[in-house]
Amino acid sequence: MEKQRPHIGVVIVAGGTGTRMGGNLPKQFMLLDGQPILARTINNFAEALPEAEIVVVLPADYIDFWNDYARRFTVATHHTAAGGAERFHSVANGIAALSPACELIAIQDGVRPLATHECILRTVRHAAEKGSAIPVVRAVDSFREVAADGSSHPVDRSSLRIVQTPQVFRADLLRRAYNRPYEPEFTDDATVVEASGVPVELVEGEMLNLKITTHDDLAIAEALLARRKESE
Repeated sequence: MEKQRPHIGVVIVAGGTGTRMGGNLPKQFMLLDGQPILARTINNFAEALPEAEIVVVLPADYIDFWNDYARRFTVATHHTAAGGAERFHSVANGIAALSPACELIAIQDGVRPLATHECILRTVRHAAEKGSAIPVVRAVDSFREVAADGSSHPVDRSSLRIVQTPQVFRADLLRRAYNRPYEPEFTDDATVVEASGVPVELVEGEMLNLKITTHDDLAIAEALLARRKESE
């Protein structure tokens, strides 16, 4: 008999109002193959984890807009929460909006809609066993570290990993980690959890688990979706 999956909560962080994409709307609301990027992210997790609670964290000024906008599309059931000053505060608000019944919590970038179900489930399974899991991929570019005086030196890329989402943690560990003041060093959920004294486990990510932040990223995502459709 298959072991029952822990009750999972998903916090999708879409609290940004970044302007790098241009236009009148934050990038999470832009269309990707006829659907808002955010809707694709929500639906992807609802398909991979059909029994999960999903909370979407949005800029407070855009919650009413999203609730109206989402009615024009097919979007899986989800709740919304208001974002905060920093990503840390947005994630904390999302965690607080989940029910206490959640045993695992996954944190996902709202503009990362292309993670395969296999990647999501692999990360969840590892977190259920080890308490934490973050997907990473090997760095393929060359890197140099730049000093304050402008000089630079190469960095051994064999020891570097590119960090992705979803980042999944046992709920009690994550709630305890976020029950602390914000620090600028908190660049993602893993750094928050590590600051609480809990080591973080790495799992294999996917090079095509793209975070859409520019128009070039959007064009690449369109091409990736088209290729997936052709292979179905």
